[in-house]
Amino acid sequence: MIEESKSAWGKLLDKLSGWLDTLILNLPNFLIASLIFILSYWIAKNLHGFTNKYLKKFLKQPSIRGLVANVVSVLFVVLGLMLALTILNLDGTLKSLLAGAGVAGLAISLALQGTLSNSFSGLFIAIKDEINVGDWIETNGFSGTVEKIDLRNTKVKEPDNNIVVIPNKMILDKPFKNFGLTKRIRCTINCGVAYESNLEKVKEIAIKTIEDTFPPSSDENIEFYYTDFGGSSIDFMLRFWVDATKKLTALQVKSVAIMKIKDTFDKNEINIPFPIRTLIMEDKNA
Repeated sequence: MIEESKSAWGKLLDKLSGWLDTLILNLPNFLIASLIFILSYWIAKNLHGFTNKYLKKFLKQPSIRGLVANVVSVLFVVLGLMLALTILNLDGTLKSLLAGAGVAGLAISLALQGTLSNSFSGLFIAIKDEINVGDWIETNGFSGTVEKIDLRNTKVKEPDNNIVVIPNKMILDKPFKNFGLTKRIRCTINCGVAYESNLEKVKEIAIKTIEDTFPPSSDENIEFYYTDFGGSSIDFMLRFWVDATKKLTALQVKSVAIMKIKDTFDKNEINIPFPIRTLIMEDKNA
């Protein structure tokens, strides 16, 4: 019994001695590998802030910039880990980690297919700069101001102050209208004046009012056309351009234009008549 204990103890000491010799022999490699991993982690940490700051030139959404910066940082840490394992002659462990990561990545991508699709769509929207916070858009039956764009959804505030959360994939898969993509948009006003009005004067006053309220550019014209003999008025259409960079919607512009035209017509005694309907009553006693 004693001899068996001594034999087992000796084997243990031999094993520990072998491990110690291996540790001493690989100590330089271990120190170098540790130094490389620590250095890669430090660089990745500082690279995160630098990447986020650099991407401000191209990506306006903070959430998208944060995602790209995180991915860059993680890739740099993984690169440092791979170099460290290679220096320690742990190529087999490295291959096992890569194989496991591939299988895990495939499983995660299948499970989160919808989420990843929305994330890539959000990244594409940010890179292409087709929709930005503050733009007025119409998409998927909703219209309003873009409040926020993150990795999964785009939040749109409607005129009634309700927030609509639209998945990014739905925005890219369907047509959308963004009033913020153009610097100038054209607005149309339809109105009518009384039959006794001086039509030349009406045209001159209407154009002058819009010109003073929304000055046109050198290559733009304010268009005025009489369109119809209405039931109680001579109808006209007025078309003009406005500066879209002020984020004014077509509805807001139209409201301002109507108030200005109504005020100017009142000052010049130009009548905008009410609809008139003539009723003929049959006299049964006749």
